[in-house]
Amino acid sequence: MQTSDFDFTLPDGLIAQAPLPERDASRLLVLGRTTGTIDHRRFTELPSLLREGDLLVFNDARVIPARLLGKKVGTGGKVELLLVRPAAQLLRTDVALEADQQVEWLCLGQASKGLKAGTHVELEAGLKAEILESSGNGEYVVRFTSPLPTLAAAIEKAGRLPLPPYIARAPDEADAERYQTVYSKAKGSVAAPTAGLHFTPAVFEALKTRGIETAFVTLDVGPGTFLPVRDGSLAAHKMHAERCRIPVATAEAIARAGRVVAVGTTVVRTLESLGGEAGEVDTGLFILPGFEFKVVDALVTNFHLPKSTLLMLVSAFAGRESTLKAYAEAVAQQYRFFSYGDSMFIDDAAGQG
Repeated sequence: MQTSDFDFTLPDGLIAQAPLPERDASRLLVLGRTTGTIDHRRFTELPSLLREGDLLVFNDARVIPARLLGKKVGTGGKVELLLVRPAAQLLRTDVALEADQQVEWLCLGQASKGLKAGTHVELEAGLKAEILESSGNGEYVVRFTSPLPTLAAAIEKAGRLPLPPYIARAPDEADAERYQTVYSKAKGSVAAPTAGLHFTPAVFEALKTRGIETAFVTLDVGPGTFLPVRDGSLAAHKMHAERCRIPVATAEAIARAGRVVAVGTTVVRTLESLGGEAGEVDTGLFILPGFEFKVVDALVTNFHLPKSTLLMLVSAFAGRESTLKAYAEAVAQQYRFFSYGDSMFIDDAAGQG
């Protein structure tokens, strides 16, 4: 299977550069998982496409201002660092952010004339960084020191919201709210679980009225979500590891659910990585066509980048030909794409409840 098998043509004008005035005002393309049928709805209709006993599972990850700008000590050369995750294995991101001692982090970095071990960097708000190790491919192990009690407090002052690279503008005040889900809680992501951006209190109330349960998992979304897969065979592609966890209450809800509806690809990867059981793991699960889904029965998702691992996951769930046909229809119907774009619901039982 080749990367080119998951390519499609997308006009630049369909890449959403800003959210709609109302979260739930987006369109909803409904795709039959095995039939390949396509229907066009509004996102506010989603509760009516579900039935009593369904369980919607959400990723409650919260985006942190992980983009840090500064300069090298001595030369003044510009430096940009992006927090990815704690360097220590099994250390949760939200815990590391609140630690009162120094914690080493894996970061993506770029700078004039590059970065090497021993480089010291002055960032904003008195935050300082030392490059401890270069891991290759622009990845570094970095130690931060701050006059503030925790790194979380420092990056709130020094950091910037890391909007996706396909949004061709600087983040503004509105993004601080709109690039978070209304239920975000667990700090540690560098990207939003965007399938959840459409949900509002009114939609949650409609779900409750129809007897549809909700539950939460956490996957700290890393920058790898935006990286295209290099051309060629997919066998050599390695996913960036991301920490995910399923609470006991969510595992219990999954066990009694009629159907499990994942809200976003991050939820799919979390549920399938842990088999729907309570626990925590660093997952590098790469889901391709041929994957056997054991937990997820239906999927709410946004429209994804060509040749991306996210598109490959959706193709694994709905079938590559049906997925690309649906994407072609979305382009023809002028759907809005990517993080701030429209939504898609994949489920053969939609509307039968």
